[in-house]
Amino acid sequence: PRTGSAQGQTDTIVNGIKMAIDEYPDGLFGHKIAYTDMDDATAAQGQWDAGKEADNAREAVSDKDVMAVIGPYNSGASKVSQPILSEAGLVQISPAATWPGLTKKVPGDDKTGEPEIYRKGALTFCRVCPTDFVQGPLSAVFAKDKGFKTVYVLDDKELYGAGIAGLFKKKCEELGLKVLGHESIVPRQSNYKALLKGIKDQNPDLLYFGGTSQTSGPQIAIDMKGEGLKCPLMVPDGCYEKAFIDAAGADLFKELTCYATIGGLDPSELKGPGAEFVKKYKEKYKKDPEAYAVYGYEAAKVFLEAAKAVGKKDREAIREAVLKTKDFDKGALGKWSFDADGDTSLKVLTISRITDGAFKPEKSISE
Repeated sequence: PRTGSAQGQTDTIVNGIKMAIDEYPDGLFGHKIAYTDMDDATAAQGQWDAGKEADNAREAVSDKDVMAVIGPYNSGASKVSQPILSEAGLVQISPAATWPGLTKKVPGDDKTGEPEIYRKGALTFCRVCPTDFVQGPLSAVFAKDKGFKTVYVLDDKELYGAGIAGLFKKKCEELGLKVLGHESIVPRQSNYKALLKGIKDQNPDLLYFGGTSQTSGPQIAIDMKGEGLKCPLMVPDGCYEKAFIDAAGADLFKELTCYATIGGLDPSELKGPGAEFVKKYKEKYKKDPEAYAVYGYEAAKVFLEAAKAVGKKDREAIREAVLKTKDFDKGALGKWSFDADGDTSLKVLTISRITDGAFKPEKSISE
């Protein structure tokens, strides 16, 4: 989505993509490398739109010069574009779509048909970010380690938000944390005061919100303070962006403790090539990269190195080369591989606390 409040996060992903392309000034095997920025959001929606996502995928398929699609940002959008790109055999590398069912069967899911329903032809979808199989459960491990004994869970009803909230809840129950309740909100409602007043009466040690900045994450934080719900708030990577802090107001987090999680490492924690990427990003764009910038860079590097190895414009050969990526160390994330389903072997979660208007890493946990 290049329109709406997710633009700040997707700007930084696009910047990462462009930085990777800049490392190939002579192009590849006699061809110039062109990047086309395709918005899958509408002004009316203020976020990704299924019709736009489908149109973008069809447009990419119809342009024979297109060798790869980098995206989408949202897991729900991926459900729309995956089948179209799979049928055409056009590789798709997501820097940010984390719902596990896009690539693997979720335990207990006997109804959706995931992930097979997205594979209308060849396996074309892969992602360089860890999935919510990492983020949801390890967030619960962190909650247990912090000494929390009771939690209340909210979600936004969307694929990503409800999914990660469910995985968090399930792990909490396995670890012996008492889940006081689990409710779905109506995203973009004017306020949630009545809901949070009721939650306050149950006195949870932690409130978990499965959702994004675009689906009322900031309003939940605002109304927690307004209703005097003083327990910490925990949010997933859909809120791990400056837009979340700005919308809620940085001063609010002086009073409300808020933990935010992201699969992988915060940019400030990257070492070696990752730290070099952050340094170059700051030099080029005069600001810090947001959390998913490095994944935009990594996704582009995987494609570019695969295409370079293939040595010609050939969608099928490039698709095969990307999905066979093993021990990749030419990006910024260290050495990693894709598994048979197109998921990265990197399985780290970083938990940050919002302090002084920024995400400050508090702990990293490996699966």
